[in-house]
Amino acid sequence: MPLSWKVICSDSRARAGEVKTSRGVIETPAFMPVGTQGTVKTMSPEELQDIGVKIILSNTYHLYLRPGAELIAEAGGLHKFMHWDLPILTDSGGFQVFSLSPLRKVEEKGVTFRSHIDGSTHFFSPEKAIEVQELLGSDIIMPLDQVVPYPCSYEEAREAMQRSIRWAARCKDRHQKSKQQALFGIIQGGIFPDLREKSTRELVKMNFPGYAIGGLSVGEPKESMYNIIESIVPFLPDDKPRYLMGVGSPDALIEGVKRGLDLFDCVLPTRIARNSRVMVPQGYLNLRNADYARDFRPIDEDCSCYTCRHYSRAYLRHLLKANEILGLRLTTHHNIHFLINFMAEMRCSIKENKFEQFYEQFWHTFKVAT
Repeated sequence: MPLSWKVICSDSRARAGEVKTSRGVIETPAFMPVGTQGTVKTMSPEELQDIGVKIILSNTYHLYLRPGAELIAEAGGLHKFMHWDLPILTDSGGFQVFSLSPLRKVEEKGVTFRSHIDGSTHFFSPEKAIEVQELLGSDIIMPLDQVVPYPCSYEEAREAMQRSIRWAARCKDRHQKSKQQALFGIIQGGIFPDLREKSTRELVKMNFPGYAIGGLSVGEPKESMYNIIESIVPFLPDDKPRYLMGVGSPDALIEGVKRGLDLFDCVLPTRIARNSRVMVPQGYLNLRNADYARDFRPIDEDCSCYTCRHYSRAYLRHLLKANEILGLRLTTHHNIHFLINFMAEMRCSIKENKFEQFYEQFWHTFKVAT
């Protein structure tokens, strides 16, 4: 089996577990930094491992377009190409096809789209999405799904959900030929609980080794996202990992864990670092603010990351104002360390049966609008 999963312990619905792959064990709940194009921006693989990252996510759409899946396969697969020996999850590219391509045509056989790089025309079928990910050689792969924007009508969400179920079955049929990768199912249905339930029930019948919740964190209110998660989890098997796609803010992570989810990914920590924002227990700091010009404290005095051990807010502000690359590297390093450590603290609280206390303390400290 390319993947196995077990729950170590639980505290109410929050659970600590282990995802085992041939390239390593991922302790959950876990956050996966995003290496869209075969790299987590500004970070080396060694730095990520030093921080404690056990799995990263890469993007099928982007790697298919550039440098090409065949080239990566020729190099020995994505792990060897990017010098990363631990697990990699690749998404199917469905979200990018529907969000980045200005011109696309969706049919039952698949989707024709234009490259956002050069305007060239391409076609992805469910089978093609699996074939590309096989060439990449990732450990966990995703089926092609149809993502609808927020807001959308009930009918639009229903049609996309039903097509995603049919495409998932086709992906599974194509994937039967390979036993080297674990194919998860992706639950769709917009913000409509009955559609989400239908999607979940149908995918569970297909017996995937794990289940992802897609189509959230696309502009809907967070309360709507939490309500949808709560409507889905009762229909998911307890003995499979649960993955919430595209979520990486500390408040959404802890709310997801509270509701029984295990895996998360997002570009947030790297993206906000490039905009001078860093994570702290109280929320976020914008290091470009004039308040930090003579602030010689670290970003967070209780943080043990490389950045906080060696550099001040004043120096980081100087680097960012001067557009020095080191500033982006140091803020990215801090943000990823913050989230990896945050997930480790949640795991510990679950194992010690203290998750509720951890949750209450988090919300006593954290301010969403900071």
